[in-house]
Amino acid sequence: MPKKLRLGLPKGSLEEATFDLFKRAGFRISTTVRSYYPAVDDEELEVVLYRPQEMSRYVEDGVIDAGITGEDWIVENGSKVVEIKNLTYAKRTRQAVRWVLAVHESSKIRSVKDLRGKKVATELVNVTKRYLKRNRVKADVEFSWGATEVKPPLLADAIVEVTETGSSLKANRLRIIDTVLTSTTKFIANKKSCADSWKHEKIGNIAMLLEGAMHAEEKVGLKMNVSEKDLKKVLATLPALKNPTISPLSRGGWYDVDTIIDEKIVRTLIPKLKKAGASGIIEYPLNKVIY
Repeated sequence: MPKKLRLGLPKGSLEEATFDLFKRAGFRISTTVRSYYPAVDDEELEVVLYRPQEMSRYVEDGVIDAGITGEDWIVENGSKVVEIKNLTYAKRTRQAVRWVLAVHESSKIRSVKDLRGKKVATELVNVTKRYLKRNRVKADVEFSWGATEVKPPLLADAIVEVTETGSSLKANRLRIIDTVLTSTTKFIANKKSCADSWKHEKIGNIAMLLEGAMHAEEKVGLKMNVSEKDLKKVLATLPALKNPTISPLSRGGWYDVDTIIDEKIVRTLIPKLKKAGASGIIEYPLNKVIY
């Protein structure tokens, strides 16, 4: 029997984005709606789905060797785990999320100091209590089972809720007062698992491939043919990850130039390359970029 690494992946809002990231990293994971044990095309992996809120506790306790969850839940649970890699992605975007203190737009509350004696609803109870303590404010913090945005002003004076873009808060007529916590997605591991040489190497390889897939998402490859007389001008136009690869073609006096660039600049760069003398320009997608 091959050695196995037990890996926890997030069930819920991060699930689809995580499966997509693993696919681009080279791991094909498939599951059904009711299954918590997805199939994966790596015989050395055993994958299980857990809620992000619980993931860090299961990693700390050794139920699983490693897992992916939000920094917010690691802080909330006070879990003692090893952070392997910071993976900046969320449900919709490739950026950190914020847990914000928000009130109804009609509320007279303008700062955290105005929460004295008030009720705050949130799923992030421990973090919220520590936030209020730092600001020397005594308020009633109530655990919210969901639909937190609809609670002000009738069921709570304020909420602490997670947001990516702020659109849901605006749609529910809420006004942001302060940022309580900024959180990114973390690849974490159990301390004992990291002490095992085989598991440590396996975890490190997965982290490298995931990071490579994230780097590749924002970049594309460019290939082009350049004559010797135009080579200097084209290279001066061309930004590169390090240095472009330049190879002579069978046709004398011509070169193949291959490089990697940020996708966001490609639409303005290609016309400049063409004007500088490049021809046969090919843009191609990348799966992974490993630095």
